[in-house]
Amino acid sequence: MVVGRPRKPINQSHDKLGADVETRLAHTDNWKMTKKRKRQDDFQKVKLKVGKKKPKPDNATDVNFRTKGIRLPEQLKRDGSVPTTHRQLSIKDLLSQLHHYSGGVKQGALAGLRELLSLHPHLLEQHLSSVLSEAAAVLTDKDAAVRAAAVRLLRFAAQCVPAERAAPFFPLLSAHLTCAMTHIVEGIQEDALRALDVLLEHYPALLAARCAVLLRNFLELISQRRLSSSSRAGRAAEERKPGGAGGAWALSVNPGRTVTGQQWRLTVLTRLGCFLQAVVDERPSEERGNPGGFLDGEEKGRGGVTPLELTWAEHVLKKGGLQVFENSGAQPMAISSFRLRPETEPGAGVAEGLLSAETVRGFASTLVPLLLEVWVEASTSEQGKTDSAHLLGPEAMSLLYQVLTILQLLRRLTPERHHQDDLDAWFRSSYLNDFKHHFMKNFPYGLLDVSKHKKKGEMKRTKQQAAATVGGAGVDPLALNLTLCQVMVSLSARSQGGQDAEWLGPIRGFVRETLSSGVKLSSKHLAGLLEVVWKLVLTHKSRAVTEELLQAVHMQYQQMNLTLPVRTLLLRFFSRLYLQEHQAQPHIARSKVLSRWLAALPLQLVQLGSRNPHLSAQLLQTVQAAAAWKNKDLLQSLQTHACRLYDPQEGSVVLLPAESQQRLVQLVYFLPLLPADLLSCLSRCCTTGRISASLAASLVRLVHIRSSLCGWSAGRQEVAVSDVDYFSFLFSTLAGFSSDKLATLQQAGEDVALPPSPLSPLSLYPTPLEQFNHHWVLVEEVCHCLETVGSRSQCFDVLQNAICKNLTGLQVVPDSMAAALLRVVSRLLDLSFLPNEVLLRFLSDCCLSLLSLLEQEQGAPDHAEKSEAVRGACLAALSSVPRLLRLVLQSLRVADLCEEEFSQLAQTLSFLLRQSQLRNHMLANAALLQHIIQDLTRYCQGEAQEQWLTDLLYCYSVTLSTHRGNLGLRDIY
Repeated sequence: MVVGRPRKPINQSHDKLGADVETRLAHTDNWKMTKKRKRQDDFQKVKLKVGKKKPKPDNATDVNFRTKGIRLPEQLKRDGSVPTTHRQLSIKDLLSQLHHYSGGVKQGALAGLRELLSLHPHLLEQHLSSVLSEAAAVLTDKDAAVRAAAVRLLRFAAQCVPAERAAPFFPLLSAHLTCAMTHIVEGIQEDALRALDVLLEHYPALLAARCAVLLRNFLELISQRRLSSSSRAGRAAEERKPGGAGGAWALSVNPGRTVTGQQWRLTVLTRLGCFLQAVVDERPSEERGNPGGFLDGEEKGRGGVTPLELTWAEHVLKKGGLQVFENSGAQPMAISSFRLRPETEPGAGVAEGLLSAETVRGFASTLVPLLLEVWVEASTSEQGKTDSAHLLGPEAMSLLYQVLTILQLLRRLTPERHHQDDLDAWFRSSYLNDFKHHFMKNFPYGLLDVSKHKKKGEMKRTKQQAAATVGGAGVDPLALNLTLCQVMVSLSARSQGGQDAEWLGPIRGFVRETLSSGVKLSSKHLAGLLEVVWKLVLTHKSRAVTEELLQAVHMQYQQMNLTLPVRTLLLRFFSRLYLQEHQAQPHIARSKVLSRWLAALPLQLVQLGSRNPHLSAQLLQTVQAAAAWKNKDLLQSLQTHACRLYDPQEGSVVLLPAESQQRLVQLVYFLPLLPADLLSCLSRCCTTGRISASLAASLVRLVHIRSSLCGWSAGRQEVAVSDVDYFSFLFSTLAGFSSDKLATLQQAGEDVALPPSPLSPLSLYPTPLEQFNHHWVLVEEVCHCLETVGSRSQCFDVLQNAICKNLTGLQVVPDSMAAALLRVVSRLLDLSFLPNEVLLRFLSDCCLSLLSLLEQEQGAPDHAEKSEAVRGACLAALSSVPRLLRLVLQSLRVADLCEEEFSQLAQTLSFLLRQSQLRNHMLANAALLQHIIQDLTRYCQGEAQEQWLTDLLYCYSVTLSTHRGNLGLRDIY
């Protein structure tokens, strides 16, 4: 039998397997039920119970935590040294924003730039190139607000930056302006003209240098070109010419503009006129056309010579020579028109676009037909409003005025002055008939009154149109008619004055009526009228026409209360007409109106006084020229009012500036007569110090030349002064004080004049230093005139009688007069003529008083020059006048002196002993001198007087020891 494990029963094993399967199935059903329940729980709505706390959501954030900040101070720190706007934007940020696509950002950047540059002006100097280029670049922006902000920024920059600083960047600025002016968008064109206004106001010279391109741009704004030739070569040739001269241009019409065609043309033509004016103004002065010869202060066509004041006495002792320049400093006029090369480089100045008269003529040949079309269109636009063809509305009148202004400026665009006549001749031959037909057809023009009620919409549109047209209103009919007269008169020829009389007649009548109507004209209108009169007078060459026109001008001249510019213009017109044309034009020289005007000038000069020195100078220039040409009417009037002109208190000769004073002094040479009352005024003018010393000396010389004692036999005026009046004039001038002034001095107290003393017999009036120097110049001149008289003995006799009769009885004598008498006596005295005792006594008193005054003023540095002149006069008189030194010594009485005067007398004697020219005379009076010294020695006591007494004794001993022997003392007398 086999022994092993017992086997399980089969039934038992099957039961266990079934139980496992059932258990597995139960677990599977439970898992399925749980998953389904969970899925239902996710989408099951939570039921909230009252009074229970709301459960937190599953995605709630737990905020129970702490945080700490991280600070980065260097990263967030702003640079305070960089200027910024209120939005904290620097200039680099603002410039970068100008490239933004948004118009609002660009507008804000432009406004920020203006704010930043106004607060920090130095930034404009540092970033000028960027600011100008970026602001100009946005002139073609599509947004109107951006363009307006750019124009405002340009205006601000132009006000701060001078032209020389903006010149390097102006080509780029001009290029952007050209792009804007030629843009197809109408708004950009209008804003370009506003930018042009800014540049014309601040940089006219820089704009004038770019005229070659800009002139064509103006044409394209109002017209379009139709080429007659379709070839490329012909088109390229036309493109190279300024303004496209040579092609057919026609006015263009754009219905899409916010303004009418006439208003747009007025806007463009106004800017074109301003631009042409800038081109003309920026030319050199010698190349500028001269619209009216009388308008300029200096004569045109002549080199400007600056006079050189040369005093030969200052160059006598100098070894160096005088430098002499060719043409006296004036620029010579070139007779030939040949030029080796242009005077200015291409691209610098107006020569770039208007290099020759042919170029100007080519541009004018294109522009003038367009202007005529504009004229026809504007003049015919008012036909339905009124039956009078000469009445124009304000808009049409402004447009016609701009047309005439541009025509007037075209004549002045020639680069050389001598091309002006050629251009006028071309205008005459090409357009005279057209101008007569269109311009003179309804001349003169008036203003049409169109006053009617406007609706609100029309009023708003009118304001917009007025804002778009600069200069579109405010044109006076007189300005229009006057400009037309200027344009037409410029086309008249002197050689064909008779042929032009027909169409010049209405112009002459308009000018005559306007001037003689009594209406006070402005200086601008009057200047234009006078220019027309000037041209008409030179064109007609008829005495009747000349008298008619000059009479109208003279009526305007005679009006009261004229403004200074108007008075100056009228005066300059008559003055230039007389100075420039009267010798070459007989009909002007024989004009009675001009003669009456000349005769009234001296009285006007008196009445004008010192109120307007510039106007007085112009009057004097004409008066002097007419007097030199010996105009009888003027000389007679000048003689009548001479005393008022040369009045020493209120006359023009003492009230006007130095240059006018010199002209008045020179007029003395041309006066027909010099009566006693006039010579008295002239003498007081010399001595009062109201004119300079040199001018007063010139006046003395002129009176001397007009006398019969001057010694001239040829080349001088007729004798105008008698001998008695001539000597009276010289003596009054020599005295230096009038009789009234001397009489007043006699009543003066010790506070005015020095009291007399034993050493000063006369009471001296110390003349002020300036007055003394002035008088001393006259003394030298009077001495020179008296020395030229033929008989010196007779001359001295006249002088001696005058001194004895008028001066010897004076107790108070001015020191300048005392020195003058000693000076003239020493120079005129002849050895064969002995002066009388009265004169010698008076001269000795004068000499002793002056020597005493010199000792008192010794050591004063301010009076060194005066002391030298007085000392020289005293020594000259003592050495040349017989017995004068003896009389001086005899008047010295030591017994009458006080102790303080002893030293003064000793010093005076020591001074006389030291003079070499007086030693012989002192030896001749040795006994008298010894007696005076002995009295001094006897009266002087004490140690204080030892020094001056020792000096006197030493000088006395030296003088006697040097001249011992036979000196021939009697030969001295």
